[in-house]
Amino acid sequence: MSASYQLSSCIEWQFAEAGELDARLRAAKAVGLEFAEFHLWRDKPVDALAKALADTGMKLTGVCVDPRRSIVDPAEREEMVTAVRETIAATEVLGKPALIVASGFRVEGMSEEEHFANAVAALRAAADAAEEAGVMLLLEPLNTRLFAAMYLVSTRLGLDLVEAVGSPNLRLLYDVWHSAVMGENMAEVLAGRMHLVAHVQVADMEDRNEPGTGSLDWAAIMQTLRDLGYAGQIGLEYFPTLSMDQSLALSEKTLGC
Repeated sequence: MSASYQLSSCIEWQFAEAGELDARLRAAKAVGLEFAEFHLWRDKPVDALAKALADTGMKLTGVCVDPRRSIVDPAEREEMVTAVRETIAATEVLGKPALIVASGFRVEGMSEEEHFANAVAALRAAADAAEEAGVMLLLEPLNTRLFAAMYLVSTRLGLDLVEAVGSPNLRLLYDVWHSAVMGENMAEVLAGRMHLVAHVQVADMEDRNEPGTGSLDWAAIMQTLRDLGYAGQIGLEYFPTLSMDQSLALSEKTLGC
């Protein structure tokens, strides 16, 4: 496979000087990017984004299910599946991008087995909706530094959940920064299961900025992705510390893209 990956700008945090999200999309295209992603959609100009995508030919690699609801709390399951269905419907005009799901917080008094079983049940119901619509769901492990009580903060657990649900429309979003915060060994936690990962996001340690501004070994990280057979885009989910031209140049150089 090619040694280079296509980059996807997180326009939630990048190209802010351009203004609204649709203008940020156009700004990303103007510097040569073909892919972008953002977070929640209900507060965003969806129709204007759809026009910008049509005008530029850009594609979205991910949008978050909105509102965020727990996959481990049975009391929120119906709302969670409804949020998935509503997000599928709302983002169809955006080209049916992959939809990102976080786990929600641990439920006090609930065993690990119950947490896992509830997560599988919720994700199975969500995957049914995704299969019907022809949309990919991306389950994203986060970290305990940002979210102390978050249930899913382990890549291995996330992959276990994806395997347990067994849907072709549910895959993992592997975020290098979240994984590094949790002290994971990337090669070990992904070994033999990269086929279950559909998107990868990057940012440097410690402060979630451009690759090349922190302590991570990006040559090793990118080689690991190649060795494990990752074939998707690389999401630039970081807070830029430089002008976007300089920030992208540093990211491209550091990542070898």
